[in-house]
Amino acid sequence: MNRKDEIRQLNQLSPQQVIDAAGKRLVVCENIEDLHQHLAESIFSEIRRNNCAGKPTRLILPVGPTGHYPILARLLNDARTSLENCHFFFMDEYCAEDGATLPRSHPLSFKGIARSLFLDKIQPDCALDPDQVIFPDGTNIDALPALIRDLGGIDSCYGGIGIHGHIAFNEPEPGVSQLPSRLVRLNDFTITINAIRAGVGGNLAGFPRYAYTIGMKELLAARRIRLYCRNGITLDWANTVLRLALFGAPGDDYPVTHIRDRDYVIVTDRDTLQSPRHLL
Repeated sequence: MNRKDEIRQLNQLSPQQVIDAAGKRLVVCENIEDLHQHLAESIFSEIRRNNCAGKPTRLILPVGPTGHYPILARLLNDARTSLENCHFFFMDEYCAEDGATLPRSHPLSFKGIARSLFLDKIQPDCALDPDQVIFPDGTNIDALPALIRDLGGIDSCYGGIGIHGHIAFNEPEPGVSQLPSRLVRLNDFTITINAIRAGVGGNLAGFPRYAYTIGMKELLAARRIRLYCRNGITLDWANTVLRLALFGAPGDDYPVTHIRDRDYVIVTDRDTLQSPRHLL
């Protein structure tokens, strides 16, 4: 079956049929606020569990979703949770064509967003080492695979899903599942949906066209993959990719479909679970 026919069939499934077919691979939250709470509590619980067992915590984290970060900071602070043995690898970061990452003051800077919503809110007694918070950039991108390997690998990869199935900025291209961390040029699909969602008025001309990304190879090697698929706005842009992520045949045209045979769970909300209004 070609991808167009597969999508047509998947979009005809009712929400209950999706739930029944996905089984334990799918968690459905009532709304976007509950989804953010679920993500915050999942990260918090993993850190606490590893601390209690005397184990390190090595996580890949997204900037998108972001609504969970103030909740997570509050949970960590209230419990005085030690982050001494945590390594946080953030998925990606925009950059200019010459490879210079956006300054932290830029409204689209993932580092700036993560710091304002999360990292700068963590109390000092949680003992988070700044050197153990890694954002991909031109100084470390080639070394990231070895760094992750030397730390013992990633325990959990948390992330969102892009409109055509990209995780981090691993967009559709041949052999994407085996590509390591790298500098990428973003395609027009990503630029368009991000310019719609980023509060920049759909400014395509000014939107960054390049980014550093942790590779799909590193993401898929994580022991657990936990993806949060949500519209987050009034447009139903993620309803189709949710169904593909759960049931679509593996293929480079939708990189998220390469999570098959991994330990993965996808979390969504009732809105994103709905069938599209118009079936093509």
